[in-house]
Amino acid sequence: MTAWGLCRTIAVLALFLGAGPVLAADEPPQPPFADWVKALRVDALKEGIKGETFDAAFKGVEPIAKVVELDRKQPEFTQTFPDYLTARLTEARIARGQEMLSAHEKELDAVADKYHVEPSVIAAIWGMETNYGSFMGSYSVVASLATLAYDTRRSTYFRKELINALKILDAGNTTPEAMKGSWAGAMGQSQFMPSSFLAYAQDFDGDGRRDIWGTPVDVFASIANYLGVHGWSGAGWGVAVRLPEGFDRKRADIAQKEAPSSCRRALDEHSVALPLARWRSMGLKAADGADLPDRPDIKASLVVMEDGKGPAYLTYPNYRAILSYNCSNFYALAVGLLSDALRQPQVEALAR
Repeated sequence: MTAWGLCRTIAVLALFLGAGPVLAADEPPQPPFADWVKALRVDALKEGIKGETFDAAFKGVEPIAKVVELDRKQPEFTQTFPDYLTARLTEARIARGQEMLSAHEKELDAVADKYHVEPSVIAAIWGMETNYGSFMGSYSVVASLATLAYDTRRSTYFRKELINALKILDAGNTTPEAMKGSWAGAMGQSQFMPSSFLAYAQDFDGDGRRDIWGTPVDVFASIANYLGVHGWSGAGWGVAVRLPEGFDRKRADIAQKEAPSSCRRALDEHSVALPLARWRSMGLKAADGADLPDRPDIKASLVVMEDGKGPAYLTYPNYRAILSYNCSNFYALAVGLLSDALRQPQVEALAR
């Protein structure tokens, strides 16, 4: 075992046994978890959260050693883009998505009319996040967030998210027992962190609850509202393209970088945005050999995966709204390609 591994094991065991997180020599000691909860309760009540809400939420809550272990792992991402797509754009996921589009056609159309986001895009994010609501995570959101807030690595961030989770419970949107999610606190079928829930979740059916756990139309509206607030406008995310032989994507007028204010690690791989007509003049075509769409209103940026050796895509402004959901080109392209597959079942070569 490495020295880091030994330290991590000691930290996890200490937290699990209630001795408080292992701290650096210059950090003040953490109080026992029970005392920390008492102090948190005082702060929660100052935020307007009712005492009975807090007490119900924290009944039986203890730090979860597995959550600290998962937070510490931070595994290096080594999967290739083709492998990523193969694992996520499966025939089963596409078929299930088409079934869900049909089953929820009325609700999805109503949401699309209000938020101007295509049903296939909403369904694609739903499918990517929780396999259409079939797996939302099994962790208690309150217990997970309390563990991460009590731990010292990112305590400020997770303490705020924990208070937000208590506000959600206080408003009657769900119950502590039903508030399940990932080990890091992402919740419901849309996998919102509590802060995102408070900012973007919707009560589309008007029952007084923003229910992203059990009410599909609320899930759809919440996803669509999130995308809309983050810039989704009109239709389409982009198009897979075929580069002409000898194409030099490093030409100054193509490779000149923008200075994105957010999601830099993904957008740094993109070219400057140019009109589609400009890309056509350079010889780019759709991946199936067709001409690029005739959309003078669209500027698109080029991204070539696998360090310039893999599939190429022209991405529209809407693509950045998907990136706001998860700042990863792998994720955003998979969402776009899945949405295309759900809308056009005959498309077979999604990753080629």
